[in-house]
Amino acid sequence: MHLRKVKSKTAKSGYTWMFKIDIGIDPITGKRKQTTRRGFATRQEAVEAYTKLKNQLYKGVQFSTKDVLFGDLADEWLRSYEKTVKVSTVLNRKKSLKHLKYFLGSLKINKIKRNTYQNVLNTLHEKGYAHNTLTSIQAVANMIFKYAMELDLIHQNPASLVKMPKKQKTIEEIENTEEEVKFLEKDELLEFLRIAKNHGLYLDYQMFALLAYTGMRSGELLALKWSDIDFKGSTISITKTLYNPQNNINEYQLLTPKTEGSIRTIPMDPFIKNMLHKHKVEQSKIKLLTGKDYLDENFVIAKPSGHPELPQIIRFRMTRLLKKTSFNKFVTPHSLRHTTTSLLIEAGIGVKEIQEILGHKDIQTTMNIYAHMTNSMKEKTSQKFTEFMRSLSENL
Repeated sequence: MHLRKVKSKTAKSGYTWMFKIDIGIDPITGKRKQTTRRGFATRQEAVEAYTKLKNQLYKGVQFSTKDVLFGDLADEWLRSYEKTVKVSTVLNRKKSLKHLKYFLGSLKINKIKRNTYQNVLNTLHEKGYAHNTLTSIQAVANMIFKYAMELDLIHQNPASLVKMPKKQKTIEEIENTEEEVKFLEKDELLEFLRIAKNHGLYLDYQMFALLAYTGMRSGELLALKWSDIDFKGSTISITKTLYNPQNNINEYQLLTPKTEGSIRTIPMDPFIKNMLHKHKVEQSKIKLLTGKDYLDENFVIAKPSGHPELPQIIRFRMTRLLKKTSFNKFVTPHSLRHTTTSLLIEAGIGVKEIQEILGHKDIQTTMNIYAHMTNSMKEKTSQKFTEFMRSLSENL
């Protein structure tokens, strides 16, 4: 393998990597044939691309023509890709692929240059698509073009050196932007859970108490099974998440959690332990009454039929209960994870412990939330002290 650095004016490092590889003997001239691949950001990327291409050549995988359309190649790439990742990941990739095929689908893969692809990103940016959406599209395009390189359809990746368009904020926007992490104060949570207990529908109280006390994600809650509950050791094991984008009771899937760090065992509060004990007894009564019609998959948060609860139900139920509260605050089920964080901070729990309880892969995520909420708490403490001192000074 011939591998070396190549100077580049557009790469941040000032260079990219390239390699040459033998692809056989020309049957007419009898001379050795080679192909070149360029535009790799790191040596490791170049080596990996070389290895994949070598394997493809060894297996005899090749296109009979260079005039392959981007749309056709993208479909073939997706068929291979979807065998290696979770269903939820494939669904997200398909959304990005839809945009790419709209602009590039009818173009020949070897005619797509960097400026062509750059115009696609610029156009989507001008139409108001979010930066995260563009980043997802870029990731998919990068994989497809690398796949084309492996198949010897192109020699450079048009997506490797593009510049991601970003909205330039004005000074006024920067000064007036205040990032807000929404959560319920302790007294607000108490009121909300009381309303859930006294006015909630079936399982409202159990769902929202678990979310608030454990910091679980909604999908993790719905995937929870009784085998994950260790009453003797007072722990809850979180090992999976429920995937049900269509909100169909018969078409759910249990997938691995969001990240490896999401697989965790967390302590079970005595209040939650007692609540789950009672819930298990009630669920057993429902099973006896329903008999053979009960789909017993051992879910903790199960419908009277035994099916796991639907994701959208959690949102609908929370909106319903919030309307009955005295406080005017719009929060979501995910806000209860931030509520858990605020309670942990107030209880004096350290950042590392909070990271493990919430299942954050990167501690920086925990640090950002921790710092923001700590500042918010300090501000409220300062306001309370100011109000107290004002009432005191008025009586002097």
